[in-house]
Amino acid sequence: MVELVKLIAQSLVDDPEQVDVQQVEGDDVITIELRVAQEDMGKVIGKQGRIAKAIRTVVKAASLKEKKKVTVEII
Repeated sequence: MVELVKLIAQSLVDDPEQVDVQQVEGDDVITIELRVAQEDMGKVIGKQGRIAKAIRTVVKAASLKEKKKVTVEII
């Protein structure tokens, strides 16, 4: 899951080396934290949050196999 989010984020930003993705696991929830450079934040979020919503939708679809809820937080 982390690799998927990292690949998507790196393809969107101008500075792919600044992309940092970490996974934090809880009891039944997995949180994926995405950090990018400040100037690339708008590219990852998109107009009215459309790109961020699309990233969350792709991760949700990919997480159906794991039987856990996966959330993506852009920090």
